[in-house]
Amino acid sequence: QFLMANKLDTAMWLSRLFTVYCSALFVLPLLGLHEAASFYQRALLANALTSALRLHQRLPHFQLSRAFLAQALLEDSCHYLLYSLIFVNSYPVTMSIFPVLLFSLLHAATYTKKVLDAKGSNSLPLLRSLLDKLSTNQQNILKFIACNEIFLMPATVFMLFSGQGSLLQPFIYYRFLTLRYSSRRNPYCRTLFNELRIVVEHLIMKPACPLFVRRLCLQSIAFISRLAPTVA
Repeated sequence: QFLMANKLDTAMWLSRLFTVYCSALFVLPLLGLHEAASFYQRALLANALTSALRLHQRLPHFQLSRAFLAQALLEDSCHYLLYSLIFVNSYPVTMSIFPVLLFSLLHAATYTKKVLDAKGSNSLPLLRSLLDKLSTNQQNILKFIACNEIFLMPATVFMLFSGQGSLLQPFIYYRFLTLRYSSRRNPYCRTLFNELRIVVEHLIMKPACPLFVRRLCLQSIAFISRLAPTVA
């Protein structure tokens, strides 16, 4: 009854569970490497469906206008719809599936708690315990996702030069990364960029660091800082 009363949320819950299932079978290719590649695509397509449903939930009245597009680009669900489209037809990369897997797992866990609460406060205590542990580690998981988002940028460039990526992929992914950096609801990408900068600056200022390495790192930091969007 609870599931039928919340049809859109239930549809997203099921698609997220399917995303977790497909992602797990890609990361752990129990059915063979050939099948793993198809599970990679299925996971990203399922994530695209979830993101589209969530975007519709957040912005139900679609308009073919510049203002609506600008509003849509502020939504995290739109970011991950774009993310899925970037990688769905590319060479399978394990790093690119982790954000999809972990976001789906976190959101599915949250809704699973609501389903269990609807069944009764004492239903399935073992599952509740696992969900509580997942919630406890949510901040670390979100930081790990942000780390994946950041290091996928050089990975897309490497894929281009190794012949496994397209010419447009790094440019489109850069646009995705700027959207994540500017995200209103999820500041972890921005926070991790700042933390990485502090760590690198601390290491290169040590006397043991060669001068050319220090200069190269400072130039790289300045270049990346210029590429970063302005956040209100």
